[in-house]
Amino acid sequence: MPTNSATEAIPDQTSGKRAIAGLTFPVSADSPFADGYDIASERDALADLVAAENPDASDPRWSRYLLLRAREDELRHIKANDRRRHTAASTAPNLVGRSAMEIGQLVDEEPDTMTLHTKEAFRAFTGRRPDAHGKGVHIAGGKRFAAVLKSIWLLSGNDNPYADWLLITMHDRLSELRSKIGIATAEKQRMIDLVKAQGLSFSVLKSNKPKILELGFRSPFGYATVSVIVAFDYHVRMVKTLIRKDRMSDAEGGEAIRAPMRELVGLFLAPVQWERFLLRQEMSSLCRADFLPTATDEGKKRVMAAVARFGEVPRPILTGALAPRHTRRWVKLPQSGLHAIGPASLPVDNSTDGDESPLL
Repeated sequence: MPTNSATEAIPDQTSGKRAIAGLTFPVSADSPFADGYDIASERDALADLVAAENPDASDPRWSRYLLLRAREDELRHIKANDRRRHTAASTAPNLVGRSAMEIGQLVDEEPDTMTLHTKEAFRAFTGRRPDAHGKGVHIAGGKRFAAVLKSIWLLSGNDNPYADWLLITMHDRLSELRSKIGIATAEKQRMIDLVKAQGLSFSVLKSNKPKILELGFRSPFGYATVSVIVAFDYHVRMVKTLIRKDRMSDAEGGEAIRAPMRELVGLFLAPVQWERFLLRQEMSSLCRADFLPTATDEGKKRVMAAVARFGEVPRPILTGALAPRHTRRWVKLPQSGLHAIGPASLPVDNSTDGDESPLL
């Protein structure tokens, strides 16, 4: 199996993927590899294999997993060579008048990592999929959630108001949940401080073998996601400490852990249906221009289908007055265009009974 990105890759014009010796992989325009290999997407798709201490060699995705590992090694070499080149360049004399366009892209000097001490936080991040026999309940994880938001973040570059709406909603919910977990953790800390003031001191439990995960996020929303995961991890450590030190009962502690876990799982599952719908071929070009009176018939159909599926976009988001914390959108409608945008609820054929498919 080839492991070098210089190996000739065959593009798949219908799927936006490439293939090496029959092994298909996703591609990305900002890939560091010559053949466009999208290492971040493959990490997301193979998250369970990557996270496993002993990956199953009989898994049908095993060849993809080996290719991913080879590309990760290659990427480390690329970054190491870049660092050596930058070091050498810094010792060379400055050349006056050199174009700023010659400056390369900013890259991480070292890999970003996340250290987790609890199984609960690790599972919240990786999620869980049914096994090869279809047994087990599928649980959405933070890694998949971050990948979905990256796709939507990229889609926001098309001036898609539904992408903006989802990004705003998800970031707000992430912030609210992180704050909620922080408040609960602070309450547990006060319990520890109280017994310390009374003369009993103990430290917060930590793993004797924590899991250190290398992060390869290419959107700010990945980091927003893991900030909630690490907050939850510390919260679980705090609760288990109080149980062991007889400050909480097993039942109280169990519920203190399950409650935020349920909220995390619910949050991570929420945007999946948005991604599947908005990235459909017939919907991927939806943009604010489709809401204008001058929109094409196809554009109006896209709006009708989106409204039937998700409802009306709030007007401040539709006009661009309210934007996501992070967005790829650069298109700005002229002021005349902003005033021309009408209600998102264009006439919908009630005979579809909420099914948007006939509208496209």
